Amino acid sequence: MGEVVGGFGGYATRRKQEGVFQYTMVADGSQGVSFDPEKLAQIPEKDRRWAWVEVDLNAIRHNIAQVRSRVGQSRRLLAVVKADAYGHGAVRVAKTALNSGADYLAVATVDEGIELREALINAPIMILAEPPASSIPLLLAYKIMPSIYTAEFAIQYAEAADSCGLKAPYHLAVNTGMNRIGVHHSEVVSFLKQVDFHRALDLKGVFTHFATADSSDDLDFRLQLNRFKEAVAAMRAAGFDPGLVHCANSAASIRYPEALFDMVRMGIVMYGYHPCPETMALVDLRPAMSVHARITDVRMLRMSEGVGYGLHYRSRGSVKTCTIPVGYADGYMRCLSGKVDVICKGQLLHQVGNICMDQAMFEVDLRTSATRERIDPQIGDEVIVMGRQGNAEITATELARIADTIEYEVCIGFSHRMPRYYV
Repeated sequence: MGEVVGGFGGYATRRKQEGVFQYTMVADGSQGVSFDPEKLAQIPEKDRRWAWVEVDLNAIRHNIAQVRSRVGQSRRLLAVVKADAYGHGAVRVAKTALNSGADYLAVATVDEGIELREALINAPIMILAEPPASSIPLLLAYKIMPSIYTAEFAIQYAEAADSCGLKAPYHLAVNTGMNRIGVHHSEVVSFLKQVDFHRALDLKGVFTHFATADSSDDLDFRLQLNRFKEAVAAMRAAGFDPGLVHCANSAASIRYPEALFDMVRMGIVMYGYHPCPETMALVDLRPAMSVHARITDVRMLRMSEGVGYGLHYRSRGSVKTCTIPVGYADGYMRCLSGKVDVICKGQLLHQVGNICMDQAMFEVDLRTSATRERIDPQIGDEVIVMGRQGNAEITATELARIADTIEYEVCIGFSHRMPRYYV
């Protein structure tokens, strides 16, 4: 027997031998109605809930081409697809990036790398950190290169690889001042002498990460860059081949030609956002993500009637309030309440009331105005939460500024629960 559905006077059960989903009424003991699960599965996700994310793969291709034009044809491109490609979908973005000229992929966790391998992606994959030693069998099985900065991990990794008759490829992380991970820049040669005896270890690259490449003040950036150059020079002088030398993140790859070396890492620029104001005049980027919804409720409110939890917003009369099924569980942060707009029928309309976990409201002024076209949205009309419609646009940069955060967090937030479609 199936589980009783509270409040609905019925229960649902799947009859395995017949392969159907049956909903049986309890009240009169009738046979109920059977549904074909294959047909149920064909109902699109955005027809189950009127909220979804769209990702423009052509925008990603365009952004990669822009980076390529800045760094030249000789350098390799590493596409950073960690955190589910910043919320854009790791597998689809990785395949698009590789087809658009990227050579390498970077992730943050072992499981992120496995996801790409299981999607039949064969490009080199590196992890931008040193994972737990217990994950070493997975690194070897799925051919995922770790970053290394502790001798203990390096030896365990090499021993495990050697026992299987394999090499242990890795990238050496160098700490030049960000003080997050990495071998201290002054100790790189001594570290390599400590581990290089192992025949399985295979140094494929050396890298560092800048803390202030997106800052208008380049003093700390210059200091880190010089430390990195000195560390690489010391490696070569000691007889070590550093492999691929890379340090340029999104900001550095656009702003500082002297930091390009053998490979650059495309992070936020690949998704269409500028890492700092200084890059805006240097490269043309197109945001790839947009957030959409359809109106689920409309209502006319009398003067001073409240809207949403706490009733912090009160109607000013001659307005219609509309509800969309997007809330802070979907990444539409509660701190944006009453501070942002949405777009409907090409017009910017103000969001009102507290953004709820699953829903948000906006207001439409129904009064006649000589400066704008009067619109009257209805249930089912499309609304843009982030993106462009006509001449109106709401960007992740704008939402990030209001929320006092960065575009990365905005994009990742919108990927939590809504279905994602590629256009």
